Amino acid sequence: MSTLQRIALVLTIIGALNWGLIGFFQFDLVAAIFGGQDAALSRIVYGLVGLSGLINLGLLFKPSEELGTRREAREVR
Repeated sequence: MSTLQRIALVLTIIGALNWGLIGFFQFDLVAAIFGGQDAALSRIVYGLVGLSGLINLGLLFKPSEELGTRREAREVR
């Protein structure tokens, strides 16, 4: 997994946690930290989380060998 993919994964997790807070408690942590939903910094964070989701979408289509996991060959005896 590349460094870009790791950063994207962290941002996607942050976005998921923020959506969980919004869904359960109607509290937008990103907006609270960066000055509201319309603030420039909030919009940048929202945009980066969205781009991270697109980057991570590519992980779904990579073979398991490229993700650093190895499947052991099963021998039929």
